[in-house]
Parts: sequence; structure tokens; C-alpha cells
Amino acid sequence: MSLPPGFQLRRPRESDHAAIVEAIPRWWETPNSDRLGLLMPRLFLQHFTSTSWVVEAESGELGAFLVGFRSADKPQLAYIHFVGVDPELRGAGIARMLYERFFEQLKAEGCTEVRAITGPSNRRSQEFHAAMGFEARGDEGVDGVLAYKDYDGPGEHRVVFVRAL
Repeated sequence: MSLPPGFQLRRPRESDHAAIVEAIPRWWETPNSDRLGLLMPRLFLQHFTSTSWVVEAESGELGAFLVGFRSADKPQLAYIHFVGVDPELRGAGIARMLYERFFEQLKAEGCTEVRAITGPSNRRSQEFHAAMGFEARGDEGVDGVLAYKDYDGPGEHRVVFVRAL
């Protein structure tokens, strides 16, 4: 897959933090999207850039990003923490390309499984992960989908995605 004209793929830098955090509430169409930026602390761009990606326009504007890493405690496991694609670029295969690059790299490094999470109301994410071969997991129905209740604290239910590499 090639990127749209005028865009390049590169590893993120710590200096990308502000642009990513600013993009999150603009790009997400989910409840409490204004709080989602809190899930992307600067430390991810200080410690996990070698397993993460940024898509950037020639103008320097952020087009997409994927932040992921290999588990330090379970080295066979990789985790995709946060992914975003500018709504103007959706449908161009950018998210799929970012995931596939992540899969290839982490598999080559010895990982056998990748995981990710989303909220029960984020149907777009659930559909995308299913199309990418992930299995959704949970222990009870929440908002009409299988999810883990209180996964990230009281009222913070999550759908867990698992995919073999």
C-alpha cells in the first residue's frame, strides 16, 4: 500500500506529542473524546518510537499515527496502544498499512500475539479490528457487545482484541 501523494511514513519523535494530543479530540467521534488525549502521555513518544509510526504531510501536518510496543514482561506479546487517522484520509488504507507494518516488525522480533482495546461504544474500531483478524473478548454484554466491565476502572469498560501473528 502506498500513501496518498504528499505524505510520508516515519518514526515518531517526542516533539510530535502536541500534534497527536490535539488531533485526538478532533478525529474521534466517541463519547468523552475530549478526555482521550489523556491516554497518550508523552512517555509513549519517549520510550516506544522504534515500534510506532507517524504519517505526515509534506507541510508537516499530522495525517495518522500508531503507537505500539512489545511487552517487557511478556516478550511474546505486542500491544497497540493508540491509532488515529485524520477523517479526511480515512478509507485510503492507512490504518491497515500501519497495523501491517507493526505486525511484520513485531513478528520478526519474536512476538506471537498482538492485543489492543477499545470502548464498547466505538463500533468503528470494533469493525476495523474484526476486519484485521482480531478476536474480540470480554466477560459480559456492555452496550450490546462483549466487553470487560470496569476494565480500566469503575465505569471504564473495554473490548479486548487479540490476534495471533
